[in-house]
Order: sequence, then structure tokens, then C-alpha cells
Amino acid sequence: MSRPVPLPAGPGQESAWDYPRPPAVEASDELVEVHLGGEVVARTRASLRVLETSHPPTYYLPRGAFVPGALVPVEGSSVCEWKGRAAYFDVVGGGRRAPRAGWHYPTPVPAYAVLAGHVAVMPGLVDACFVDGERVRPQEGGFYGGWITDRVVGPFKGGPGSWGW
Repeated sequence: MSRPVPLPAGPGQESAWDYPRPPAVEASDELVEVHLGGEVVARTRASLRVLETSHPPTYYLPRGAFVPGALVPVEGSSVCEWKGRAAYFDVVGGGRRAPRAGWHYPTPVPAYAVLAGHVAVMPGLVDACFVDGERVRPQEGGFYGGWITDRVVGPFKGGPGSWGW
């Protein structure tokens, strides 16, 4: 499988192809919101962006950014080759429940220890996610949790034919 041709980044943009592998983690003071059932279930200006080659950023919000009752632990886990074992949450708000829409790393590997106490959300499983007022577009494919905004250009892994990138 051939590597796709990265799109050129314009002024104020980043290319997902300039992100490193293994992923980097960077603090962000952007206003990040998660909406479900007509309610804001999480809001923060203290998120972490995980940046990995060919992926839009995944935003991790401090657990305290979620309103009480918005995160319900559920059974099951998965393993990230970089960060360790993830555990899942249903996200609840406004009378709706988004199954397994959130995840976290209760005991991340030491290189990603900063992610402890933070929760990521799949933007395609909730009503909407926003970064500084811009509505996020979910990363294609349903497996990855990237948040696509106008700030970042791809192409992005996740769609058909991208598994081997």
C-alpha cells in the first residue's frame, strides 16, 4: 500500500503528516466542549491533544470537565500500542446515553502518564464536539477518535483503504 500525498497546510494550519510516531501529547487552552442530548456534558480550556502521524488530534479532557453523572464506567477494554490499556465510559446527558463514547487510560504506560485523569470522546458518537466554537468532524471509520477541524489537514487514516498507512 502506498503512502498518500499529504495536503499542503495553509496559514494557521497543521498537517497530520507532520505529527510524530509515537504520538506526542501537547497541552491546549482551546475551549473544548462535548454536547449530548441538548446539554453541554463537558467543557474545558485545559485539554490535552494527542498528535500522531496521519491522524487528526484526539482531545483528552480532564475528568473534572465533565458534569456529574456524564461518565458511566462500562465493561471491556482495549490496548493501544503506545498508551496502554484503555477502559470505557458511556457518556450520558440530556436523557441520552452514548454507549462506549468515552475512554481513558487508568494506568497509562510511563511515557503517557500525563493522560491519567483525562477522558477522550468519540465525536461521532455524541451530538457534537467543538473546539473554540468550531464543530468537529469525526475521523472516518469509527475506530479512531480524532477530532477534525479546519486547523488540521490530512488525508487522515480511518477511511477505506487506509488501514496499512
